[in-house]
Formats: sequence, structure tokens, C-alpha cells
Amino acid sequence: MSRKVAVVTGSSSGIGAATARLFAERGYNVVINFSRNPEPAQKVADECAALGAEVMLQRANVAEDADCRALAQAIEARWGRCDALVNNAGTTKFVAAQNLEGLGAQDFQDIYAVNVIGAYQMIRALAPLMKRHPGAGIVNVSSIASVSGVGSSVAYMASKGALNAMTFGLARALAPEIRINAVGPGMVETPWLQQGLGQERYEATRQSYMKSTPLGATIQPEDVADACFWLCDGARKTTGEFILIDSGRTKFPLL
Repeated sequence: MSRKVAVVTGSSSGIGAATARLFAERGYNVVINFSRNPEPAQKVADECAALGAEVMLQRANVAEDADCRALAQAIEARWGRCDALVNNAGTTKFVAAQNLEGLGAQDFQDIYAVNVIGAYQMIRALAPLMKRHPGAGIVNVSSIASVSGVGSSVAYMASKGALNAMTFGLARALAPEIRINAVGPGMVETPWLQQGLGQERYEATRQSYMKSTPLGATIQPEDVADACFWLCDGARKTTGEFILIDSGRTKFPLL
């Protein structure tokens, strides 16, 4: 089979859905992944199929190693190859950083289980398949929270910092067959964030973000998808990088 295959975790909405659609539009077959509700995932799968892709819809909780390995086995059985993996699945708990009692050990464990361990388990499960096609690319979706000290919670910030460190270590370990990079989106306009912050706080954060960036803009899911596709399909000499997608917010704050 000559058509390339891309796996996008957490692809039933937001960044994951935009990324899956872009891969489908650019000639890839795609794996749409969800952990709970199949209906939004099915909608994205239908959109990708309409763009000409063969689509696999797969329920998998990336925090469960058995689910990751089952997903890899299903891809092996259907297509026998995997050329791109975007580790987009993520979770958080919205707790102000000053509220130290708002987070417990279990919160950290739950967030790390998806944001860090889940990404590792997906890479481990798919690495043997990806090594068959040198130049395969992996992108871990991190966040500016990993470097800015601002985010939905301290546990979330820490998990994304750990994801960055893992990206650097595995980029060295899995070279030269597999390239691994990370992207750090700024404020991405998604229903998930709006729900987490609440409408009033969301709009205030959005206005503040736009005013404090050189480009005067928040981030759209499609902006992140563009970077993920380039790092997987192009960028042949790029590995172990952390690329900010934040309208310049991190490097030029509070202009």
C-alpha cells in the first residue's frame, strides 16, 4: 500500500479534528481516535472520508497501554504501515496556581497518565511499524504553559514540561528512522477551553491574549494542524524541536 497513514489521538474535536482533516486532504489515510463519545469522532471520520481518505475509527484510552497496543495492531492488520503520529490527546483540571489545596496527588497522576504516559505508550506501540518507513514523523502537542508558568493548572503545566523533555529524549533515541518534535500552542479557540474557563473568563482571556501578542491574534485549531503536518510530512532534517505557535506571545509578552 503506497498511501501514507496518519494517527491522530484525541481527534474528535479541536486541534485533533483539524489535524486529521488536513492529513486526509493532503492524501493520507487517517486513524480517528476517541476515548468516550463516538458521535463527534464519527462526524470527523465522515469528513475525512469525504476528502478521499480511508478512515479507521478507533476507541482507545491512551492512558491504557493495552488500548494503545490494540490500536497499533489494528493499523498493522489493515494497512501494514504508519507514517505519522500526532499525540494530541490531553486532559487537565482547571485550578488557579495560587490554590495549592485545589490539586492532589491523584490529579497529577490522572493528568500525567494522559498527557505524558499516554504519549509515550502510543510512541512505543507504533514505533516498530513506523521504523519500516524511515523519515516517519511524530508530533507531541504540548503547550506554552510548559514554558510560561501560566496555564489551566500547575499539574497541566508540569505535564507539558515533562512531555517536552520526553520529546527531546526520544528524538535522540529513535533517530534516524523516526523524527520527533513538539508544538506549543498558545490560546487555542476551542469549545473545550470555553467550557473550562466559562464564557466571561474565556472572553476576557481572549481579549487580553490578543492585546499582548505581536500578531494580535489567538490561535485556531487549523494553525496547529498546519505545523503538525509540516513536522510529520516535511521538515526532514528537523527533530527534537519545540516550536511555539502563539502569535509571538511567549517571546514578546505584554507589548
